[in-house]
Order: sequence, then structure tokens, then C-alpha cells
Amino acid sequence: MTIERVGLVVHGGREGAAEAAREVRQWCAANAVVCTDIDVWSGPGRRSAREEVDAAGDPDLVVTLGGDGTFLRGARLAAENDALILGVDLGRVGFLTEVPAPAVRSALDAVRDDRLEPESRMLLTMRASRPLEVPPEMEVLLRYGRGPLLPPPRVRTDCESGDEWGIALNVTALNDVVLEKLSRDRQISVGVYVSGRLLASYSADALLVATPTGSTAYSFAAGGPVVSPRAEALVFTAVAPHMTFDRSVVTAPDEPVGLRILERSGRAAVSLDGQVRGVLDPGDWLGVYAAPRRLRAVRLGPMDFYGRLRERMRLTDAPAAVADGTPAPLWPVSTPPPGDLAHLAMPVPVAEGTRERGRAR
Repeated sequence: MTIERVGLVVHGGREGAAEAAREVRQWCAANAVVCTDIDVWSGPGRRSAREEVDAAGDPDLVVTLGGDGTFLRGARLAAENDALILGVDLGRVGFLTEVPAPAVRSALDAVRDDRLEPESRMLLTMRASRPLEVPPEMEVLLRYGRGPLLPPPRVRTDCESGDEWGIALNVTALNDVVLEKLSRDRQISVGVYVSGRLLASYSADALLVATPTGSTAYSFAAGGPVVSPRAEALVFTAVAPHMTFDRSVVTAPDEPVGLRILERSGRAAVSLDGQVRGVLDPGDWLGVYAAPRRLRAVRLGPMDFYGRLRERMRLTDAPAAVADGTPAPLWPVSTPPPGDLAHLAMPVPVAEGTRERGRAR
């Protein structure tokens, strides 16, 4: 693809980030590509994704140097501009970044030469009963240890009127949308709806809706399932619910999850990908659903999601499973499976033309 502008998001606290950033800038200079640093922490307050993308000159490619948190910031910018995102892995326990720092130049070459298949990831967006706002008295508390606060999401002006329900918010999340309690001594009470029908009323510390990508983040920590990032689904999980039913619910992409704050509930904060973006009161509601646009991520080879799961979560074989034998063998994702497991491989798709000829016979 033609790359004219690169936006660079760097985690300055990560070892090796400065050197990797120099590599990216040198590659851009050698290829006559404009490279702009996107410093999301600059200035007295945080800018919206649109303002940051505009300041970077609408990049064709966003490169993040850091861990999953840095990738999430870059993803917000890439999604806003429908740009590709390349995550360089300088983190410790994440799942999102994949390109090692020493390979950053070859990765950029592959993007330039179209030697890749962009990976499409589901994003979430929201509608709400009213625009989100952060009360002024919360800003000091939220700034502590977090850096400047992100602004509340803007309303999508193209969806303000008509027969659609609620107010469409111009915001996306790659991991999750979370509704969580503000007061430590008071849980939130929320009616949860799937496809417009009541599922249950929850009293919990938080309720979250995650993408398959976000299933290994907060949702996983709250007891939710691990979902392949290639899947198409929404994962609803309650955090510390005061009820017998405490399991996650996985819905289809066209089955939005609605959250209505009940009248005797405490106030609730709305977070997107870990960033508080507003506060809702009893009687308010929000709907979380698959966004119409997708994140396009650079992938240079086969994705070994389950190998990374094993590595990042430090999975070990149960002693009882291997007490009388040897552990199960491992093999690289890029090589064929052993002969005794070959039957588990996915069947090769039949070409459309071949299928039509078969039907004719």
C-alpha cells in the first residue's frame, strides 16, 4: 500500500521504545514518508481522537511502541481515521501487540510492499439516553495517577434525529465498555437487556461488554471466557454480582446489550478501554453493540493466539495429567500438525466455481 503519513504513539517509559522510535523515523525519512509523533499526554488536557488524528495530519498508518495500553490508544486513533495499525511489542503480559522491536523495519517494508493481510477486529460503539458527562468534582480524583482525562464522547450528528433509539455517541472501544460503581459502599443495580428483551436485573460492582479481543482483558479477570479474536461475538460479564447467576453471556454481533440503571442504584461511571468517559444516574441507560467500522491491524504471519495464551497466562500441565507419561507435544503454528492430529485441521475451502460445478452435476 502507499504510505504517505505515519502517526507514531510511543510509551516513553518502556525500555527500547526510544530506539524503536528512531528506527521508525529513519525508515520514514528513507522512504519519503511524513512521520508525526502523536503525544496523547501533551497539553493541559486530553484531546479527542479526531483532534489527535487531525494534529497528526490524518496518517495512513499508526505505529505504536509499547504494550497493550499503548496499542489501545493507537487503535482509537486508527479507527477514527480508518488507518492501518502496527503494534510493536515492548510490553510484558499483553495480547494485542505482536511485532518484536528488532523486526520493526521489516514490518514497515512489508506494509509498504503489500506483503500482508490486514486483520480485521470487531469494535464496540454505544447509544445512550443522554450525552455522557464527567462531573467537575470527579476530575481531580480521576487525574490522580492516570494523567489527563479523556473528554466525553461527542454525539454523532448524523444520527441525532430519525426513528433510531437513543443518542448515538461518536466513540469506539476495541476491548470493552464498562459500567461500574462510583461509591465503594454501594453497588450499582442494572437491568440487562439482550436484543431488547430483559435478561436479568443485577446488583454488582460493574457490568461489562467485551469484544473477542477484549475477552482476555478485564472480562477475563472477572471470570469471563477466553474467546478467539477471530470470532464474532459480544461477551457480557458481571463483576462481583450479588446473585446466584454469575456466568458470562455471549451474544451474536447483531444482539446488542442494553444496560438500564435502576431507580435505587448508585451512580455509575462509563469506561471505554479503561478510560472513564462519563457518569450516568438512575434512570439512564446505554446500549452497546458492534460498531459499523472495524480496526485493521497489521499481521505479518499466522496468529498463534493460543500459543500466546499459554505463554502469557503461564499455563502449565496439571501434574495428574502427566504423572504416568510425558507432556503433550507442542508444534509451531506455521508447521503442519503431527500425523495423529492431522484430521483436526480445518478443511480447505472449496472454490466457488468448483462448488457450482458440483451442484450442476
